Amino acid sequence: MTALTLYPAIDLKEGQCVRLLHGRMDDATVYNEDPAAQAGQFEAAGFDWIHIVDLDGAFAGKSRNGEAVAAILGATGLKTQLGGGIRDMAAAERWLSLGLSRIILGTAAVKDPAFVAEAARTFPGRIAVGIDARDGRVKTDGWDGDTEHTPAEIAKRFEGQGVAAIIFTDIARDGALTGVNVEATAALADAVAIPVIASGGVAAVSDIEALAKEARGIEGAIIGRALYDGRIDPAAAMKASHR
Repeated sequence: MTALTLYPAIDLKEGQCVRLLHGRMDDATVYNEDPAAQAGQFEAAGFDWIHIVDLDGAFAGKSRNGEAVAAILGATGLKTQLGGGIRDMAAAERWLSLGLSRIILGTAAVKDPAFVAEAARTFPGRIAVGIDARDGRVKTDGWDGDTEHTPAEIAKRFEGQGVAAIIFTDIARDGALTGVNVEATAALADAVAIPVIASGGVAAVSDIEALAKEARGIEGAIIGRALYDGRIDPAAAMKASHR
């Protein structure tokens, strides 16, 4: 029996663990002032991975919450993936050398695909591509930049280049607890051979069940606000992830 990989999310803003609504930095809820302690709670709950986003870094184009990330890495033995502001090989090498399992390249996947391809070749299996979309069009720079690209167009750039996963976020659902966009996630997974991780809108165990039923290349799901608000019980989520 296989299972979706579940990725509890730690979004960092000014060193604190927060959740945004629709990606708006001015609409942040602080859930924990100690991200390392939050990571420890996720480990105690039985998760294998943590999904970390440096929100300030995503807007600034360079890492802004390095101290908090380092504290998380030092606090748990969980596998970790980090995105936000990683735009060149020096930053990629630095983060991976600190013990991250993989890094997520989002804006760079649109603006500098050659760098992403080089990173994937240099660090096979340790590079994920983040594709964030609103109304079917990919956004960049902390969701502040517009493009005319579809998620599939960006994903196909990296076929056969060693990318570990595509993390697909439906911005309109992110942090809104309105349910994951299973249809769009499955369509992207159909379009590429790279495993796809669903992000944005996971609100209940039923969302995890719906993703688990889609065997078409959906590898996992990121869970944020629903975990913090107690809408999803970790044990129930893990049970629902099996297919």
